[in-house]
Amino acid sequence: MTTTDSHGGEPPLFGPGSQFDEFFNDPRWALAIVRATVLEAAHPQIGAALVDNSTFVAHPWRRLHNTFLSLQRMFGADDAVREREAKRLNRLHARLSGADARDRPYDAMDPHVRAWVVATLFESTVAMCRFSGQPLEQTTMERLYTEFQAYLAALGDQAGHLPPTLQEFWPYFDRMVEELEDTEALRIILYKLFDHLPAPALLEGLPTVWAAGRAVAGPVLGAITVASLPESLRRRAGLPDFPGARTLAQSAYLAMGLARFLPDGWIQADVLAGLLAMSPDSDDPRARTVAAVRDGIKRAGALVRLITPIPAQPETAAPGGGRSAEEFFRTVLDQTGDGYLDWPDLAAMAREVCGRLDLEEPAETMLYNAFAAWWKELQGALDSDGDGRISAEEYAAATPGLAGPALIKLADVLFDATDADGNQSIDADEYRALFRTCFQRDMTDAAGTYSRSAFVKDFLSFTAGRRPSRAYDPLFAQA
Repeated sequence: MTTTDSHGGEPPLFGPGSQFDEFFNDPRWALAIVRATVLEAAHPQIGAALVDNSTFVAHPWRRLHNTFLSLQRMFGADDAVREREAKRLNRLHARLSGADARDRPYDAMDPHVRAWVVATLFESTVAMCRFSGQPLEQTTMERLYTEFQAYLAALGDQAGHLPPTLQEFWPYFDRMVEELEDTEALRIILYKLFDHLPAPALLEGLPTVWAAGRAVAGPVLGAITVASLPESLRRRAGLPDFPGARTLAQSAYLAMGLARFLPDGWIQADVLAGLLAMSPDSDDPRARTVAAVRDGIKRAGALVRLITPIPAQPETAAPGGGRSAEEFFRTVLDQTGDGYLDWPDLAAMAREVCGRLDLEEPAETMLYNAFAAWWKELQGALDSDGDGRISAEEYAAATPGLAGPALIKLADVLFDATDADGNQSIDADEYRALFRTCFQRDMTDAAGTYSRSAFVKDFLSFTAGRRPSRAYDPLFAQA
């Protein structure tokens, strides 16, 4: 079922013809999303939830791809897809609660918190037009605001969590900005993420080239973002005010806005986000094209190393090569990037699998429960100092004995979730749903399918952490 025009010729709230649809593939929106994320991170509850649970530091490109996919589903024309995505988001948010370093509780289902997330997206979209010298007309803003209100309503939130009119929104936004803080999450985004942004999967073979570009782009992106924030937040958080930064921000928005005049189809936000998250081993033709370009750049890497002060970094290990327990801990297990393994890391793995397979209840809960049981098994076996989490040293000291009953059970549950038709084997379509790449023929049995025993064996081999996996590394390890 699709959204239809039921308001006497008024534009639809979702899908083609909506105001949001016109902005979705606007390249300026990339900067607006970053700005909105910083405004969210400065909210005490959201900032605490991000630090405790989010993978945005260790896996930013995967997070970007998933965010664009979710927005595409929620703002698309299909009502059934939107309802399904809203239920998924609500289940995800219901699992995110806790307390910050000052023992203040946070809950991702708090309606006022959810309203602030939507408010930052709307206000940052308006701001991007203002910064690029093309401020929205009043009627356009009102239409866009109505669409974001409908987005919040689609999540099941009652009216009133956002002001009912655009005129009332701006005092609300100003009041909320005054309640924002200099949170740890805000600092991580501005001063760690931009400066240490990992390379997307397709460029992992060019560490020196990536580092050289990041050394220039990271600080510039940080300065643009800071300059675009409300002045009161910048002052309260003690953010630097570089001379000319606001002019730089306006120039960046204006320059990116010029890309809107490229031929239709050249700029597709979801396609670009998917490309950045794509594995180098993907059978997608775009991956092969990028890989060919990457190989050409790689041959020029020696010259880049000669003219830059950035030290050379080790190349990614080739498939089939060994890796240390510490590397497996850092790239696979520590999903949040905080240097420790605890439940949020394994919950992030569960979220990624559930998202790829588009699981609904009860399969989603079964998978989460299996990951939770594995976490308890790991904690009981490896948490030698009893601090409730596992360090890289604790993990490395006990890696050989990790294949316990809970992990084996997890492998079985993961197989059942992937085996969508329940015929006790994984075919090419089911394989692609999980791994986003072609069927690996070397994994198949005599019948040409991926059997339960082979799947469980490969998963346990991967979790042993000693050798890279062409299948599982893109699922759990890539940024």
